[in-house]
Amino acid sequence: MIFRIPEDRLAEKSRPPKAADQRFMQLALTLGRRGQGRTWPNPAVGAVVVKDGIIVGRGWTQPGGRPHAEPEALKRAGEAARGATLYVTLEPCSHFGKSPPCVDAIISAGIARVVSAIEDPNPEVAGQGHARLRAAGIAVDIGLGAAEAAHDHAGHFRRIRDKRPHVILKLAVSQDDRIGAAGGRPVAVTGETARARVHLLRAQCDAVLTGIGTVLADDPLLTCRLPGMEARSPVRVVLDRALRLPGTSKLVHSAREIPLWVMTSELAEAPAAAKLGAAGAQIIRIAATSASPPGLDLAAVLSALAEKGITRLLVEAGARVASSFVAAGLADEFWLLRGPRAIGADGIAALDALPLTAVTQSPAFRVRASEKLDEDTLTIYGRA
Repeated sequence: MIFRIPEDRLAEKSRPPKAADQRFMQLALTLGRRGQGRTWPNPAVGAVVVKDGIIVGRGWTQPGGRPHAEPEALKRAGEAARGATLYVTLEPCSHFGKSPPCVDAIISAGIARVVSAIEDPNPEVAGQGHARLRAAGIAVDIGLGAAEAAHDHAGHFRRIRDKRPHVILKLAVSQDDRIGAAGGRPVAVTGETARARVHLLRAQCDAVLTGIGTVLADDPLLTCRLPGMEARSPVRVVLDRALRLPGTSKLVHSAREIPLWVMTSELAEAPAAAKLGAAGAQIIRIAATSASPPGLDLAAVLSALAEKGITRLLVEAGARVASSFVAAGLADEFWLLRGPRAIGADGIAALDALPLTAVTQSPAFRVRASEKLDEDTLTIYGRA
C-alpha cells in the first residue's frame, strides 16, 4: 500500500530537507517504533525537539495510546522548547479526544518550526493540525521521511481508510516449501534465532491470529517470550467457528493474564461460549460464510478487530487460514522464514492449494527486506 501526499500539500514544503533534518527525523521514526504493539487504537508516533542543533526532548506514544509523543517530548524539553524545532512522524492532532490537542501543547511551548513526516488521514485531523500550526505563526514542513512513516503507521492508516487492521502474514517453510510433515505432524522448520525474531514481531503487533486447527494440532501459547519483554505479548485471536477450543489449552489457561479473543459463528452453542467466557476468554460472534467447508467471513473478522481498536495484526496460522488471507487479498505484508532442510513431497504445502509463488512471484508484492538468521533466511514482502 502506497500513501501519497496530495500535490497541493507537497507544494507547502517551505525548504529542502537538510542532513540534520533527516537525522533528527530518523531518530523520531526509531522512537515511534518503540510503541508498536502497545499504543492501539492510537498510532505509535515518535517526536524529537531540537534547539541549536542539540536534542532537548524526545518522546513516543505511551502504552494505551496516551500521552501522545509530542507532549512527552515537550515535557522533557521544558523551557528549551521555546524557539526550537519539533520533528514528528505523524501530523499532530488538532481535536479533543481522551486528551487535549497536541497542536495546543506545541503552540503553548513556543515551538518555532515543525517538521512532520506525513499527514494524518483521520478525518478529525486530515491537515487541520498543520493548518492550525501555520495559523499560529509556526513554520511547517511536510514530507520528510514520509515513506518510512507511511509504513510505520500503516496499521493506523488501514484502520482509518479501510476499517480493518494492517495484516502481516507469517509463514515458516522448509527448503521445499512445506510447513509440516505428513499427517500434520509438527516439525521444527527454523532455528532459535528465527523463532526469536518472530517473538519480537509479536511484541510489535497489537494482536496475533491463528485458526482452531493450529490450536488443536500444536497447542500454542502465542506470547512474546523474549527475556524482559513478556509483558509485551499481543492479544491472542482464535478463529473457531464451532467453539472447539479446549478448556485445557495453553491459550485458555493463560486467558486471565493475556487477552484471548475467540471469533466464532453467530450460531455457535451458548454453553460452550459461556464456559470459555468463564475461563477469561472474550467471545466475538461473526457471520459465517456459505463456503464448503463453512468458515468465518475474514472481512467481517478484520472489521470486528478494527472496531475493537486493533491496527496491526499478525497471522500465524496453518495452510488453510493463510491461503484464505492470500486468496481474499487481505494480506498486506508477508514474512517468509525459510529453513535449510527439506521435508519431502508428502509434507504439508505452505499455502494449501495455492502455490507459494502466489505471493513470492505476484506483481502485487515486492521484496521489502531480507536478512540471514543463522541457517535460515527471512524475506519480507510488501504490497507494491
